[in-house]
Amino acid sequence: MRTSHRVFAALAAGALTLLAIGLTGCKKSAGNTLYLYNWTYYTPDSVIEKFEKEYGVKVVYDDYASNEDMYAKLKAGGSGYDIVIPSGDYVSIMKSQGMLEPIDLSKIPNAKHVKADTLAKATYDPKMEVSVPYYMGAAGIAVNKDKVPEFKESWSIFGRKDLAGRMSMMDDMREVLGDALAWLGYSVNTTNEAELEEAFKVVNDQWKPNLVKFDAEGFAKSFATGEFWVVQGYAEAIYAEVPQEMHDKVAFFIPKSEGGPMYIDSFCIPKGAKNAELAHKFIDFFLRPDIYAEFLDSFGFPATIHDAAGSLQKVTPYYEADALVNCELKEDLGENLELYNQVWQRIRFTE
Repeated sequence: MRTSHRVFAALAAGALTLLAIGLTGCKKSAGNTLYLYNWTYYTPDSVIEKFEKEYGVKVVYDDYASNEDMYAKLKAGGSGYDIVIPSGDYVSIMKSQGMLEPIDLSKIPNAKHVKADTLAKATYDPKMEVSVPYYMGAAGIAVNKDKVPEFKESWSIFGRKDLAGRMSMMDDMREVLGDALAWLGYSVNTTNEAELEEAFKVVNDQWKPNLVKFDAEGFAKSFATGEFWVVQGYAEAIYAEVPQEMHDKVAFFIPKSEGGPMYIDSFCIPKGAKNAELAHKFIDFFLRPDIYAEFLDSFGFPATIHDAAGSLQKVTPYYEADALVNCELKEDLGENLELYNQVWQRIRFTE
């Protein structure tokens, strides 16, 4: 499970919740209301408002904090959603279980802007049969340059004993073990028990002794206050907490030569969606270069999946798209996920 970077904007989430509450009073009217189920504050209000105005419709935005929450709600019957935004491994699961409507690319001409290398990585649905990429990114490392003026851009920074008591990593087994596996030169999706044991030793013996804690929610605040000098996390969360005037004191990187785990979140239309036509229009609208650039600027994202929006951005991204060149998409491991659970339990709950 990935505790999403998308949950970081609690200040914005409050406003978004009020928007959702205001809109949920609208009666369901096929073709006039789009029911969007997405990660917390992952679609800017400004984009939603422009879509509503341009098409004369309403958007109801419900949010979730994890793929697991979204999946469980849809399996339980959902609430008539027209669009959901799962990560790649859950697109794979939902596709195999017949939970998704087919995508009609003829109704999404702006899908032409999705980069070919993104689709090559999206092995779960490379032809966009049931999904269209929304964003591709990865967790990385933030360093306080005042406190740590010299460092290598490597996951091995967590092995530095001189920084003990000033670092944290995420409470996320696929991310942490994936970092160790990438550093060792292995796939972040390996099911080789010997390789996982090596990753265990790296995390447990070399990194964990230097960490204050594993923290997937408060890492950005702890970094911004100066409590931690080095944290694993998501750039947009960190820069949202650090005052603008202090941004130049932050180094954020995804170890380019080593790679690591990454994600592709994708638009999907749930089976039985009542407003599939409007869902297609929203996906096409969102991928329009000027609108997608607005989305990217809202979060300081690079144009990782889009071939035209980058030139329209007004905000310098917090990291470059090519930082992901050696990153590997986390795949659905099926029953083999238990191998990771067992290793993670040993790390998290033993001295």
